[in-house]
Amino acid sequence: MYVSADLLVNALLAGLLLGGFYAAVTVGISISFGILDIVNIAHPGFIIVGSYITYIVNAQFGIDPVIVGILALPAFYALGAVIYQIYYVAFERRGQEALRGLAFFFGILFITEVTLILVFGVDYRYVNTFYIDMPPLSIGFAQLPMRMVVPCVMSLVMLGVLQLFLTRTFMGRAIMAVAQDQLALRLMAADPIKIKRIAFAISIATCAMAGALLIIIQPVEPSMGREYIGRVFAICVLGGLGSLPGTLIGAMLLGIVESFTSTFYGPSWSPAVAFGLLLLTLAVRPAGLMGR
Repeated sequence: MYVSADLLVNALLAGLLLGGFYAAVTVGISISFGILDIVNIAHPGFIIVGSYITYIVNAQFGIDPVIVGILALPAFYALGAVIYQIYYVAFERRGQEALRGLAFFFGILFITEVTLILVFGVDYRYVNTFYIDMPPLSIGFAQLPMRMVVPCVMSLVMLGVLQLFLTRTFMGRAIMAVAQDQLALRLMAADPIKIKRIAFAISIATCAMAGALLIIIQPVEPSMGREYIGRVFAICVLGGLGSLPGTLIGAMLLGIVESFTSTFYGPSWSPAVAFGLLLLTLAVRPAGLMGR
């Protein structure tokens, strides 16, 4: 089968842009699951909540979705802190965080989805901003749709800021260490529970931006979060638990694989091929690409 060079290049670029967006969707899971070992399967549900908040503000005031995502960060951070405190008191303090904690987050996912359906119905919602309808940016025969470029760039910015925070600040290094040696943290006069609460709140705060980027790329409806549950955990494991650079690499790989599969074989094959890549990686390197 003959494949033109421009088709290959555009499929590759589409995969990189998609992977950049996937990184924004997954970075919160990399913190909550990869670092804190909290299986927050409600994470995609919070992303959809972020999308609907972006939709409401954009529809009412015409504010750009990216700005809405930034403005919503403090509210999502506070929500994350509250959820972690409930989780800690009800499950983690009693040593029951495994199965019952998973059920807790499944319940939150179900509640958020049902609430959104009751309030907004099942119709798709979308936002309006100037770059969504812009013609693709052309570089030679490469086509870069701005509705994908903007989310990818903002995702890379968010990952860069978080990586600097985790590696260059005392609080960031404490977050990286909290899952490894809580006694050492206590000897440094750091409260592990407070550190974990801050880390989990940050993971939920990323949902505000991820939700804004999602609704830029495509219209959303309440149950869409289910489609991302498998993806975010697959990317987190593929890149290496707790590694933000690994998250970015895993997201890019998944995006490229999905793009090539959709281009040459059809979109229905994308999930199967993507998870086949995950299984192959785990068979060769169980710790993930950047795992220790």
